Amino acid sequence: MSKNPRIDEVVTQTLQSYFKDLGGASASGIYDMVLHEVEKPMLEVVMREAYGNQLRASEMLGINRNTLRKKLLQHGLLRKG
Repeated sequence: MSKNPRIDEVVTQTLQSYFKDLGGASASGIYDMVLHEVEKPMLEVVMREAYGNQLRASEMLGINRNTLRKKLLQHGLLRKG
């Protein structure tokens, strides 16, 4: 049975592929791009593990509940209302 790669290994491999695919073209906004791409699946998984409980999810993430709500809204994971 193969061991699953660590998150940092996956990010490293993905970024190396990203730069290779650019073929020498300039890149910009990588920091925001990576954070955005990683944040949404992280929020989805944590919310699932917390059974939709935002307080529990915010504790798991180590962030304020209001910050969590803002991020859920930004990623379309929570309806305004």
